[in-house]
Amino acid sequence: MHIHILGICGTFMGGLAVIARQLGHQVSGSDQNVYPPMSTQLQQQGIVLMEGYRPENLDGKPDLVIIGNALSRGNPEVEAVLNRGLNYVSGPQWLAEHVLQGKWVLGVAGTHGKTTTTSMLSWILEYQGFKPGFLIGGIPLNFGISARLGESDFFVIEADEYDSAFFDKRSKFVHYRPRTAILNNLEYDHADIFPDLDAIKKQFHHLVRTVPGEGLIISPEHDPNINKVLAMGCWTSVAKTSINSGAQWNAQLINSDGSRFDVLMDKQAQGCVEWSLTGEHNVYNALSAIVAARHIGILPKDAITALGQFKNVKRRMEVIANINGVTLYDDFAHHPTAIQMTLDGLRKQVGQERIIAIVEPRSNTMRLGVHTKTLAESLANADLAVIYQPEAMGWDLSELKNYAANIEIYPSLDDIINRLKSEAQNKGHFVLMSNGSFGGIYQRLQDALNG
Repeated sequence: MHIHILGICGTFMGGLAVIARQLGHQVSGSDQNVYPPMSTQLQQQGIVLMEGYRPENLDGKPDLVIIGNALSRGNPEVEAVLNRGLNYVSGPQWLAEHVLQGKWVLGVAGTHGKTTTTSMLSWILEYQGFKPGFLIGGIPLNFGISARLGESDFFVIEADEYDSAFFDKRSKFVHYRPRTAILNNLEYDHADIFPDLDAIKKQFHHLVRTVPGEGLIISPEHDPNINKVLAMGCWTSVAKTSINSGAQWNAQLINSDGSRFDVLMDKQAQGCVEWSLTGEHNVYNALSAIVAARHIGILPKDAITALGQFKNVKRRMEVIANINGVTLYDDFAHHPTAIQMTLDGLRKQVGQERIIAIVEPRSNTMRLGVHTKTLAESLANADLAVIYQPEAMGWDLSELKNYAANIEIYPSLDDIINRLKSEAQNKGHFVLMSNGSFGGIYQRLQDALNG
């Protein structure tokens, strides 16, 4: 079958394309933004990429068109699909019908940490020989690919609350029907499609409704929004996690930066995680992955051993260069809380060494100015926060300076690079935070610092 995918370079749709290819289908796809690492991954799989959305992309007469949720009515290629009467479906529905049926699905949901936790859980299963299928919204370094069909009855999936398609406004995760469900956390996000936090809670409640009574839900003990979701109705056993507290599953920090911690179940020691990751958010991610793995029969001590070999995800505090005393990181930042937790973990790791955060507020929520005060406050652990304000930004970022004294705003990447060159003499840690390509600043900055 020839499957054509609209929005193929998105993290979810790109992974779906890889799985469709592994199922033996001929796969092509189009996207407005074709850039690495996703474009490289797809081309390596023999998938034909077309840049831009045009009716002629459909001249190959695909048997099925899978339409990503970034596409809407008025898009030339979407209109051509409808006008030509082509068979089309959303990505989550196709996945549910052709991949997930009959599988033990382990779904990871939450505002933050989905990609990392899904990667951890997939790696634990892989390390123990389960050969799981997975679909992850990033590229885990242990695998080098964001998705695969797998060779077992287990499938690990990043369960996103974003909508499925222009014709299906349900959250993606409602299609997945997990037997093991991790609910990492819940905050207001996706301001472009959700009017308020209650609307997101309702979608999470719909997810909870799909988990079997014999399944398992894993959530942090002290997340008030997740607890409110569960109070709306829950028919499944819930395993609670905590840090330095008294939940059934508790992490006792040995190093304050989260790089070393004991794991306790019912106050009984299960082992010690020692790894290269930092931040309490990653400790929670690890606990959830350990509990989920136990649900399918992997002993906590074996999951802990696997996490010691976990290499994290591409673009999650990934060190991309060390140049004359400056360490450059690429971090997929999309929300103020994620920025705060990341910088907190780094600060605890590096002590008084200088930290510069370079932020592109690119997510829909941040571009709408919903998190003005919280974005400013999330940068408190940085000695300097450099914020990019392109012409298309929908609000004046100078408002951020009302809440923090360490923020500087720049309208061009050249200005940012020149500012960072002057900072480089002080050495330290430069964290580039964006959920997009950031105008290619990653290589340009390296070239400038080397020069």
